[in-house]
Amino acid sequence: MAQATLTVTMPDQLWIQQLSTEYPDATFRVLAGVPGSDTGFALVRIAGSKVPEIVDDMTEHPQITELTLAQWSDNEATVHFETTAPLLLFSSQESGMPIELPVEIADGEATIEVTGSRDRLAELAEQLEHFGLQYRIDNVRERLHESQLLSERQLEVVAAAVEKGYYDTPRQCSLTELAEHLDIAKSTCSETLHRAEEAIIKRFVEDLPGLDGEESLEEQLAAN
Repeated sequence: MAQATLTVTMPDQLWIQQLSTEYPDATFRVLAGVPGSDTGFALVRIAGSKVPEIVDDMTEHPQITELTLAQWSDNEATVHFETTAPLLLFSSQESGMPIELPVEIADGEATIEVTGSRDRLAELAEQLEHFGLQYRIDNVRERLHESQLLSERQLEVVAAAVEKGYYDTPRQCSLTELAEHLDIAKSTCSETLHRAEEAIIKRFVEDLPGLDGEESLEEQLAAN
């Protein structure tokens, strides 16, 4: 399965885009959400210096048809509400790709994480575009269990290298000593370690933020 982190820009006509850009220091943390046939329901925690004003604006916004305060203070509030424009929920529902919660929205942008098949991710991209949601890819990679990253032999050699202190500073075990311990040729030991290190380092770099380009989700999925 592929795992992706996306930053989604809300369209100007959407209530959350209007309020989050009007109050750019505030964060809207979506704790739960359920799409209906024409509306959506969500539980959102709002934090910032002007929470009372934000809640008042939400109550008066025509796209918010119902709002109930679950928790309240000057700098934070948790609200349950119904909206006629739950575009992220609709995109998730139509694509069959659940969005992992919580989702944080600030200054008109939502950061979302999803995990699923490449086909489902591509469908989510289509649905985001269908509902007028622009997005950029922060990270996309194949989600593998650690045991799938390395072969059984590579795992054995790497584990032995760690155990014997090959990666310690200063090194407690030479490549020759490690190969003798494993009863394999030095060249075989070196090649196996190199391939394992390549896989581990590439996975580490893939997980670093900001290294992916701005290509479409479909292009990134095809490249993986």
